Amino acid sequence: MFDIFLKLPDPVLFVIPIFAILIFVEFFILTRRRKKKYDKAQSYVSIGMGLGASIIKTFNRVAFFFLFWMLYESKIFDGLGPDGIDGFFDWNWHLDHWYVWILLFFLDDLTFYIMHRIAHTVRILWAGHVNHHSSNEYNLAIALRQGWWEYLIKNVFWLWLPFLGFHPLMVFLMIELNLIYQFFVHTELVKKMGFLEYFMNTPSHHRVHHSSQVKYLDKNYAGILIIWDKLFGTFKAEEENDTVIYGLTTPLNSNNIFLVAFHEFQAIFKDIRRSKRWKHKINYLIKAPGWSHDGEDQRSKILQKKLKEEQS
Repeated sequence: MFDIFLKLPDPVLFVIPIFAILIFVEFFILTRRRKKKYDKAQSYVSIGMGLGASIIKTFNRVAFFFLFWMLYESKIFDGLGPDGIDGFFDWNWHLDHWYVWILLFFLDDLTFYIMHRIAHTVRILWAGHVNHHSSNEYNLAIALRQGWWEYLIKNVFWLWLPFLGFHPLMVFLMIELNLIYQFFVHTELVKKMGFLEYFMNTPSHHRVHHSSQVKYLDKNYAGILIIWDKLFGTFKAEEENDTVIYGLTTPLNSNNIFLVAFHEFQAIFKDIRRSKRWKHKINYLIKAPGWSHDGEDQRSKILQKKLKEEQS
C-alpha cells in the first residue's frame, strides 16, 4: 500500500523549476524598475523554510495517508472514490466520475479556508503560520516561507474528506494543487485581474491578507476561491492607490531561520509562565494572538473596532 503511495509523483516537484524561473523574472523586473529589490537574507530564510517544510511533508504524509486510508475504509458514501489503492490509477473511473473532482475541488478549498482562518485565530496554531507572515516584503519567494509546525498538523483538517468517501490519493493531490496555485498570488507585479477579482483569490486580495495594517488584519483567507471570504464575512478589498505595509504588527526584525520558525512558541511560553491562573495559561494557547490577561487587548477584532470608532 505505502509503496504505491510513495511512488506517486508530488505535483509540487514538477513545478519547482517554474517557481525558480518566475522568482528570477520577478527579481529582474523589480531590479530594473528600481522599485524594490529582493532582500537576499529574507529570501534565503524563505527558501530554507520551504525546504524544511518539504522534508516534514515527505515524512508526514505517510502517517496521514495511513489515517486517511483507515477513514476511507469506513467511508460514509460510496461512489466518491475508486475501490482500493490500485483503483486510483484506473483513469476510466476518473473520466466517468469527473464531477467528483469538481465536488472535491470546492470541499478542499473550503477546508483550506477553515484551516487558514483557525490558524489566524488560535494562537498555538498561529505559532505555526506566523512564519509565513514574518517578512516585511511581498514577493514570490515569500510563498516558500512555510511553517514547520503547521506542516506537521494541518492535514488534520482534511481527515473528514476521506471519511466522507473521497479516495486519499485524490485528497492529497487536491491539497497540493491548491498549494501550487497559491504561489502565484504572492506578488506585487500583478495589480488587478478584472472579473476574476469577483470569485478568485488574486494577488490583490492576498496582498490584503499579508498586510500588517489594522484595517486589513485577518482578512481574505482564501486558497483559490475568494467566495468563502465573501460568504463568511472576512473579505476586504485592496483600496485603490493604497500602499500596503507587510509583515507582523510587531516586526520580528531577524533573519535567523530558527527564530523565524519558533519565535511565537517562545512568546507563548513566556506569557504562560507569567500567568498564575490555569484559565489564563490555557487562553494563551487557544485565544487569538494579541489576547492578554493583564494588558491591553491587541486582538485584530478589538483593534479594528477601535479604528472604526476613531473614524466615525
